[in-house]
Amino acid sequence: MLQKFGVVLALAFLLSACSPKLDWRTVQSPQEGYSALFPGKPEKIERRLPYQNQEIPQTLEAVKIDDDIYSVGAIRLSQEQASLAPNLLEQVQGNLLNRANVTLESAVSIDALYRTANKQRAATKDYFLEFKSSGRVEQSMRVRWITRMTPDNGLWIYQISVLHTAPARVDAKTFFSEEAYSSFFDEFHPE
Repeated sequence: MLQKFGVVLALAFLLSACSPKLDWRTVQSPQEGYSALFPGKPEKIERRLPYQNQEIPQTLEAVKIDDDIYSVGAIRLSQEQASLAPNLLEQVQGNLLNRANVTLESAVSIDALYRTANKQRAATKDYFLEFKSSGRVEQSMRVRWITRMTPDNGLWIYQISVLHTAPARVDAKTFFSEEAYSSFFDEFHPE
């Protein structure tokens, strides 16, 4: 009887080890001009971002898996609004960087490449941020910003990020180099 229980327990352990925690799926977002590989089914939020007396469309697709939030934010600027891009991007970046008490120049970063939908490679940079509370790192994030022209001479500003909402066991750069996080960034493809 004890031997049968051991075999059943071993089989249950093996089956749970085979069942993936992450349910990877490619999400096509033609309205936002990208495809992304999410570790679960993301929720989509649409809103209008007030900026310099204008309403700018913004979407966010995100999924929470345990202590991690995987997200892709997309801001759409029309041809007439394209000149707003540098200041708007600086503001979006500044909001996160200020919370981590760093600047673009002082943040831990690495040079990276992303691949567009038509297989072209382009350079970008990934930033690794640590948000401290009472002197301890409580949250950490890997984030990437990409700006792309649209066929009608508008612009997309994308923010691809994973926010870890618990104390990390190692520094953010090492932590987010794990395959589960790298796959999310490597498989984001704008048009």
